[in-house]
Amino acid sequence: MANKKKPTGLGKGIEALFQDNTVDTSKEDVVDIKVSEIKPNPYQPRHRFDQKALEDLALSIKNSGVFQPIIVRQPDPAVNSYELLTGERRLRASKIAQQKMIPAIIRDVNEEQMMEIAVLENLQREDLTTLEEAEAYNMLMTRLDLTQAQVASRLGKSRPYIANYLRILGLPSEVKEMLEDNKLSMGQARTLLSVNNKQELIKLAKKSVAESMTVRQLEQAAAKINGKNGAKKKRVQRKSPFVRASEGQLQEKFGTPVSITNPSRKKGKGKIEIAYASTEDLNRILEMLDVNLD
Repeated sequence: MANKKKPTGLGKGIEALFQDNTVDTSKEDVVDIKVSEIKPNPYQPRHRFDQKALEDLALSIKNSGVFQPIIVRQPDPAVNSYELLTGERRLRASKIAQQKMIPAIIRDVNEEQMMEIAVLENLQREDLTTLEEAEAYNMLMTRLDLTQAQVASRLGKSRPYIANYLRILGLPSEVKEMLEDNKLSMGQARTLLSVNNKQELIKLAKKSVAESMTVRQLEQAAAKINGKNGAKKKRVQRKSPFVRASEGQLQEKFGTPVSITNPSRKKGKGKIEIAYASTEDLNRILEMLDVNLD
């Protein structure tokens, strides 16, 4: 059962998470609700929590209580059951501290807003790993049926920024584990995606971790691997500054390696090759090209 307290101005900052800003927080109350009645947010993008930090927070809560209320929603007002919107760490720490009650704001939001809040709160706090962030963008696209451009617009990011993170999901599982463990950076992951051979990619990722390679060193190693694999296929063609600049612009737009060649050496003729790392990556590129294969 929820026990009402005095009105609060808390939650003002969280309003930035709503696109239409239709929620009136001025009339919200802070209430005490049972910890046992709160279910975790099913759309929480963060998978890992620092156990030592949680234990420290639990000790603070045990001694002084929870200063900032969590935010929940109540799907059915007639039932004392709540779903967490924000405040995962405070809720987890309260459970560790064996607290029976926790201060909360009950907010009327729909499923779509619930998902956006879960993602945006963690993005604003910079709590997500590179892989968690990529999975969060993918979740928004698949669950809400959004395009990359729509996700970028809602989150205040550029489309190439979202595209680059989504490409990370095409990495082999072994490499994604290294990324999740913070053994590889986003820059290193993007560089590894340029390696065409999967086994060579995994091998280079392990070498990068073992030798603490910089992104520049990784780029040189990746280029060497791709050079060896493609040496027997074709002779390297000298490219003009204009072609190299055009390749760079296309790579920035699509977030993947792009090659422009002129095999016939006739003025105005040639071809553009766009690399992709997975089926999902291919669909991402086709979407950017506005190609519908249905």
